[in-house]
Amino acid sequence: MEPLAERIRPKTLDDYLGQQHIIGQGSALRQAIQQNLLPSIIFWGPPGVGKTSLALIIATQLKRPFYSLSAINSGVKDVREVIEKASDNNLFNQSKPVLFIDEIHRFSKSQQDSLLGAVEKGTITLIGATTENPSFEVISALLSRCQVYVLKSLEEKELIDLINRAIAEDEFLKLKNIQVQEYDALIRISGGDARKLLNALEITVNSTPDENIIITNELVQKTIQQNLAVYDKNGEQHYDIISAFIKSIRGSDPNAALYYLARMIKAGEDPSFIARRLLILASEDIGNANPNASLLANACFNSVNIIGMPESRIILSQCVTYLACSAKSNAAYMAIDAALAEVDRSGDLSVPLQLRNAPTALMKKLNYGADYKYAHAYENNFAEQEFMPDSLSGKTFYEPGNNSKEFEQRQYLKKLWKEKYGY
Repeated sequence: MEPLAERIRPKTLDDYLGQQHIIGQGSALRQAIQQNLLPSIIFWGPPGVGKTSLALIIATQLKRPFYSLSAINSGVKDVREVIEKASDNNLFNQSKPVLFIDEIHRFSKSQQDSLLGAVEKGTITLIGATTENPSFEVISALLSRCQVYVLKSLEEKELIDLINRAIAEDEFLKLKNIQVQEYDALIRISGGDARKLLNALEITVNSTPDENIIITNELVQKTIQQNLAVYDKNGEQHYDIISAFIKSIRGSDPNAALYYLARMIKAGEDPSFIARRLLILASEDIGNANPNASLLANACFNSVNIIGMPESRIILSQCVTYLACSAKSNAAYMAIDAALAEVDRSGDLSVPLQLRNAPTALMKKLNYGADYKYAHAYENNFAEQEFMPDSLSGKTFYEPGNNSKEFEQRQYLKKLWKEKYGY
């Protein structure tokens, strides 16, 4: 029997839950589908948010031939065979075939190169799905020929709707008397992943012999713990391991971090993927508490890509233990998010006149750049002046963390700006 997630996979855009920012009424992608002007696409988002379902819906709605490959077990030969089939199909069918490649980030450069010609000539419309940033994982020549759409984790309401829909509409679940008394455990286990949610629901229901099934948090937690191997059989644990790995480093536990690193190495995880996560963590979780962390993580990333396995395990181990033992701060991460939120709130405020570029005589006459104080011309390379738009004067985004390096930054800023920014 097919898993629940397959049995209730949505068939139309109207059945599809979530992602209204890209497929809602009036959206660019929905209009492209309605007009049958579909470009090649990369869907980027976490697992279980509907990338595969959306690709299937698009191909079905446009009545196009659909070919599917998984980057995990497909090579250049497989890609060429599918392209050849698609090319033959074009001779007898006016509809351009859709080639869906799941986890396209796992394709090597040569595998991605093998797609280029078919995409350029219009032999196929490519839809790639990836959980990784395509800017790093998809070659620029291919990426430039695709539109990238970012899919988000499902919200709590959408997950609850999915549970209720599965119970009401699935051919097997609707035969049972199922009542959901508590949703919290199912939602927490899912982490916004629809496939995980439905797997957990199905395992919970199948593990309960009673005719009347009342789903509670306690029942879900007990059932999933007892059936963890079954729950993870489709590879969801990959994401749990990397999550535990990052959280162990963030929590300053080098021993746990090394354990999860070893788990990933034994499972054949791409060392570049691990090194890239360390590079992100060095700024997100350590930042200015220890600026050397970013330098070491960058050196680790470069070395891993040059040396390869098995020697890269040593380089990764050094970087992991250093980052885990480092002072921690998320101040830089919080600062940019606060600044982005302010831009969303206040829009494009006018740049103060003294900070504006003045390349022409007219701009100078209009006082662009007038009264600007060149910091290096003043004592200690500092001259007090206003850099923010008027309405944001004194607004603080960066709050140095509670560690020795950022304490020095806080004291320095307080000395320069006195009470202006509350340091």
